[in-house]
Amino acid sequence: MQTLYTVTTMEPGDAELNKKKGTAILNEKLNRSLDLFIVSILYTFRTAQYAETDAAQRSSKYLPTAEDLNVSTRIAANEFMWKILSNQTFTEKVKEVKAEQFIDDEWIKKLYLQLVQSNEYKAYISATDKTAASEKAIIQYIWNKLIVENESLQEYFTEELAGWEDDKEMVVMLMDNLFKSSSKINFLNHLSEEKREYAHNLMQTVIDKEEYCMTLIQPKLINWDADRVALIDLILLRMGVSELLYFPTIPTKVTINEYIEIAKLYSTPQSGQFVNGVLDNILKDLEKENLIHKQDHSRKS
Repeated sequence: MQTLYTVTTMEPGDAELNKKKGTAILNEKLNRSLDLFIVSILYTFRTAQYAETDAAQRSSKYLPTAEDLNVSTRIAANEFMWKILSNQTFTEKVKEVKAEQFIDDEWIKKLYLQLVQSNEYKAYISATDKTAASEKAIIQYIWNKLIVENESLQEYFTEELAGWEDDKEMVVMLMDNLFKSSSKINFLNHLSEEKREYAHNLMQTVIDKEEYCMTLIQPKLINWDADRVALIDLILLRMGVSELLYFPTIPTKVTINEYIEIAKLYSTPQSGQFVNGVLDNILKDLEKENLIHKQDHSRKS
């Protein structure tokens, strides 16, 4: 969506030139998202690893208390974390993007101090046994609750990490996939060719089919002039109609629900309802004309 928005707001050009520009912008965006993904993993892991720094500093006090001498470092040996830290492709990617330079030590300390006050952390270090689920859960807690939901840190990321505001949702998706994945990940090629191909195909289709898609959209803009509709909403409608017509593996409900959520996130407060209404009406017309051809996902092979 952001790539199409950039292309749409550029000086007018023919479709082929726009596709070339869009391809370059999209590739840059995908690569930047992957770099920010690596930085996000490091922030999460460095927060957990700070337990060792805390233990060392407190035990070296001139008059350490019993509590100072018994700081838990259990999380620093977290098995889920070390499975990734020992992944050669991860260490190579960290070096490739020079990710360590983006880690702020003061923020790591703040996050750690918040972590040790949480009930989740206290339950984690007091548990008598380790499970794969609990090892993953505490790391996921750091990411979801301490990093993503931390407004001050998000403002800092926006200021210090180029592209964070635009690419945050992509990074969150990649992090979610990281926690869901059970197989060894290749961080040097984390975004599959299939996903890259889909992104490029959708962008090119939206550009190629703009005129036809707009003939379907325009009549549904009841009491609205296309020039008065938010540009982002129009782009989302074009993307949605393109998916409905030209991407047979994506169910219609998935398409509509996805673009409703994107509209809510990136456009006006009313955009979700607007996009829902327009796409739903277009879908009904296309189905009547037998123009929707989706693969039957209910079939068993």
